[in-house]
Amino acid sequence: MQLNNDEIRRYSRHLILPEVGLAGQKKICSTSVLCIGAGGLGSPIAMYLAAAGIGKIGLVDFDTVDFSNLQRQIIHGTEDVGRPKSESAKESLHRINPNVEVILHNTRISSDNALDLIAPYDIVVDGTDNFPTRYLTNDACVLLKKPNVYGSIFRFEGQASVFAPNLGGPCYRCLYPEPPPPGMVPSCAEGGVLGVLPGIVGCIQATEILKLALGAGTSLVGRLVLFNALDMKFRELKLRRDPECPICGDNPTIKELIDYEQFCGIPDQPADPGQHPDEVTVQELKRALDNPSLGIHVLDVRDPDESEISQIAGVPQIPLGVLPDRFTELDPNQTIYIHCKGGGRSMKAVQFLKEQGFKYVKSVKGGINAWAEEVDQTIAKY
Repeated sequence: MQLNNDEIRRYSRHLILPEVGLAGQKKICSTSVLCIGAGGLGSPIAMYLAAAGIGKIGLVDFDTVDFSNLQRQIIHGTEDVGRPKSESAKESLHRINPNVEVILHNTRISSDNALDLIAPYDIVVDGTDNFPTRYLTNDACVLLKKPNVYGSIFRFEGQASVFAPNLGGPCYRCLYPEPPPPGMVPSCAEGGVLGVLPGIVGCIQATEILKLALGAGTSLVGRLVLFNALDMKFRELKLRRDPECPICGDNPTIKELIDYEQFCGIPDQPADPGQHPDEVTVQELKRALDNPSLGIHVLDVRDPDESEISQIAGVPQIPLGVLPDRFTELDPNQTIYIHCKGGGRSMKAVQFLKEQGFKYVKSVKGGINAWAEEVDQTIAKY
């Protein structure tokens, strides 16, 4: 391929790098990358790859832009709220570099389509935020012999690596043979994330992609970089391929994609989930608060900082993290409605209290965010 005069001006700061030059820029422009996720990590990854001149960028994302995304997902703007992330991201990338081909895959990656999605691309970058998709992406990349540029973020910490058994390194399963128990690791929606953190980790991933495209430098194959933003410290761990790994080991037992929701212990979701027997609606919560004679106790298990954002007047608080030390403050014979932000932590509290002998405990479906939507719109949803 040849670069025209406009492209030479655009990539001039690459061209004068001896490690890149004209030949290296042509390699970059000839490389295709599949970016799984157009959110926190996917934003800086895709934007910098487009700016650098990666020839084809595939975007896999089925979600829509929400206000809560804008604090970190810089590929989207306020005017994009409610739009498909893939479409918003494509427009942003073309504003940065109209020469880049952007392919939209407005779908959820699954065992049924992963191999077909990944096969046409040279490099895969994992910008996802859940364990089933991470294991799925890993296994598909190993089977197709594609490098998997990995990153993850949580609160103030992030990590990055390149999983590529075909290049002599380990895969994701070598590092994490088993997923954590469901609910053990909170999502960013529950635990929060510093807005700039995905920018830092995503830029590391984008750097690794460009190095792979160029065939230059020392990649993160066989290394895991750990970053702590609060301490502004980087650490590095050496990784080795596990000869017993079920997919990249000496005698692999996984030879096709499996059910990753089941592998991660996530139960099947019914087509119409309805209401869990241990749940009550926010309307039932309102009736309990409006009628003290019903004798229903209401409890908030969110963290104290969250009550500063929004709270239901008069509802006492025992954060989930200290509930095992303070549950004796509650009457095991009383009906208790428990709420959190969205219903996840309150359900954990219900399960814990039932194990302690409580019989009449219920989780408020949708938590205080559902209350803000359906009962009291003056309360902030976060």
